[in-house]
Amino acid sequence: MSQKNPAEPVAKATGDAVPTGPSRGRQEGVPGKPAPASPQLGEPTTPIEPLPPKADQHGPETVGPTGQPTGADRARMAQSGAHLTTAQGARLPDSDHSLKAGPRGPVLLQDHHLREKLMHFDHERIPERVVHARGAAAHGVFRSYGAAAAVTRAAFLAPDVETPVFVRFSTVLGSRGSADTVRDTRGFATKFYTEEGVFDLVGNNIPVFFIQDAIKFPDVIHAAKPHPDREIPQAQSAHDTFWDFVSLHTEATHHTLWNMSDRGIPRSYRMMEGFGVHTFRLANAEGASTLVKFHWKPRLGVHSLVWEEAQLLAGTDPDFHRRDLYDAIEAGAFPQWELGIQTFPDTEDQIFEGIDLLDPTKIVPEELASVQPVGLLTLNANPSNFFAEVEQVAFHVGHLVPGIDATDDPLLAGRMFSYLDTQLTRLGGPNFGQIPINRTHAPVNDMLRDGFHQTAVHRGAAPYKPNSLDGGCPFFAGADTGAFIEVPVEVPAGRKVREAPASFDDHFSQPRLFWQSMSPVEREHIIAAYTFELGKCYEQTIKERALAVLANVDSDLCAQVAAGLGLPVPDATEPLADPAPSPRLSQLGATWPLDGRVVGVVVDQDVDTTGVHAVREAVLDAGMVPLVVAPAGGVPATGGDPVTVQRTFATARSVEFDALVLIGAPQAGADAHGARDAKAGYPGSSIGDPRVLALITEAYRHGKALAGWGGADAVFEAATIPADAPGVILADIEQALPLLWENLAAHRVWQRFPAAA
Repeated sequence: MSQKNPAEPVAKATGDAVPTGPSRGRQEGVPGKPAPASPQLGEPTTPIEPLPPKADQHGPETVGPTGQPTGADRARMAQSGAHLTTAQGARLPDSDHSLKAGPRGPVLLQDHHLREKLMHFDHERIPERVVHARGAAAHGVFRSYGAAAAVTRAAFLAPDVETPVFVRFSTVLGSRGSADTVRDTRGFATKFYTEEGVFDLVGNNIPVFFIQDAIKFPDVIHAAKPHPDREIPQAQSAHDTFWDFVSLHTEATHHTLWNMSDRGIPRSYRMMEGFGVHTFRLANAEGASTLVKFHWKPRLGVHSLVWEEAQLLAGTDPDFHRRDLYDAIEAGAFPQWELGIQTFPDTEDQIFEGIDLLDPTKIVPEELASVQPVGLLTLNANPSNFFAEVEQVAFHVGHLVPGIDATDDPLLAGRMFSYLDTQLTRLGGPNFGQIPINRTHAPVNDMLRDGFHQTAVHRGAAPYKPNSLDGGCPFFAGADTGAFIEVPVEVPAGRKVREAPASFDDHFSQPRLFWQSMSPVEREHIIAAYTFELGKCYEQTIKERALAVLANVDSDLCAQVAAGLGLPVPDATEPLADPAPSPRLSQLGATWPLDGRVVGVVVDQDVDTTGVHAVREAVLDAGMVPLVVAPAGGVPATGGDPVTVQRTFATARSVEFDALVLIGAPQAGADAHGARDAKAGYPGSSIGDPRVLALITEAYRHGKALAGWGGADAVFEAATIPADAPGVILADIEQALPLLWENLAAHRVWQRFPAAA
């Protein structure tokens, strides 16, 4: 017998119009609006249904726990109804007061709502990931070009196939509450919801790893995590235990060098390469096999923060990378990467051009094996609930599909075990695949039953094989019906040993290859990173041992770091290799699209807003985001239409902008004194607001393009910024903005970073 809810008037949500979905192109608003509708001033009292998600958000596809499409709207998975209820749907008149024996009496044990509310709150947190705890993720789509169809029968890589994806980016070392911009390896994990099952490509933004064998994974993570006695430092490698390990375990040298390079502090997840790290095996429709390495190439190019920016952002905006990702999607500047593959003959020795393809501490330079684009990944929607999607998503390198297989890489073998094992603790049991964000979009008939959080309602009497009671169902599949069949490779016979092949013994030639492939500017950054990190270590012997490792990579690198540490330069203990440089490893030398870059427009409170609107229009037309920076918030409207201020001189910091435009010479704001804002204590001329001097000086030091007119030259002069310096543009708006875009396309004004003699 059904029971209708009491008849009560329920109004529809009012406020801003909510589009049905995000679209690429110009967005008039500034991203970051917290809700789909603007709030009213007072507390709302008229009941309304829950607001829809924002235009940039959606949740997981509505498939059942066994992969069957339900056809339900995604909203059916969210809360419903206009009134507060218990978890069982009983409406509640009050959730501000416990049930008591009189207003001042004791709380009654029978208060079922208090018990339920506190019980659920007490258990809202689940164990965070041991590694990759700090992350952000988004929904998207992968469109295959079909270029891989000759080497793999994987259906999602056939021509013009579109596959929904969920991609999570993360740092390795930090806890969930750590900062985004720490020096660390980043995870780049992609869940493909293919018609043949889930395929997880679980990679990093660095193509090599610290270790060659998974049995060492607990060691490297224990060494890199905070010291166990004091739980410091958080999300950093600049401490004794990390450098103690990597200086003794020299197979870590290659990854360590990448980490000390600019790759260790990406500007944005959107400007970060991704790598599958391992060598995998592909099989085509005829059964022929090919070895492969996976690459993600960002459409916006590879770009990094400078070290000072990373340090400042850790304090001013520790959420910088996740905010950048979510804001870009909301603004319609959808992040894109091309998936590419390097392919190699599947020879018996699995060695290509002298490089052991099973060694995860080695790369194959792109000059030896080009990366062939096979598809385009576009992230086009933000999560609607961080916990349900980003925190509960579970990746596993063993989630493979027909046509993609594992190799005998010993690090990959351990990961095949570990990823499944960790979900038992994190997600409460073996049914983590039934959590909505993890559900496959392919039909499931697995004969797995029961367990914690079982949400499927299975039928039949015979979850075993062979059976006749269920008519023999489920039946085995053959290759002709899409079965996953491992490539039948020959396994080398031999004795059981705990050894590595001799080809794994070379720990220094590829770090030297990486070093020699860097530009002078990038080498300076590597030297600075090693000097800083080792300078934070306490034990002198660890510093000396790390220098001994660097001596086997490059004598100049070692000497420069030793000078910074005030230590003698050790001699190399092995002959230095002489590899050919790989120019593709450098981040410099190309130009890239401007989508989603942030331009600060610095103005005075009395500015003629006609010019401000012209700059905003030009920035928006170029696919970027303009942020107006003024002495105070509000809506200045002198000499033109009103314009909203997004940042004040007190809240703005150069690190959130990719370029700055200065219109005139802003006068000191009312709060420009040290007691109110310490940045106002910037020394210099009395021209303009001292915080503007600090803003442009910092941006100049970080190699960012600067433009100005209408008296801005006096402010640049007061900040001791030469008018003829690279990337400093003093001209009218028609001339200045095209030159500004040209400098932005190169990511930074690299000429401002002279290398040491």
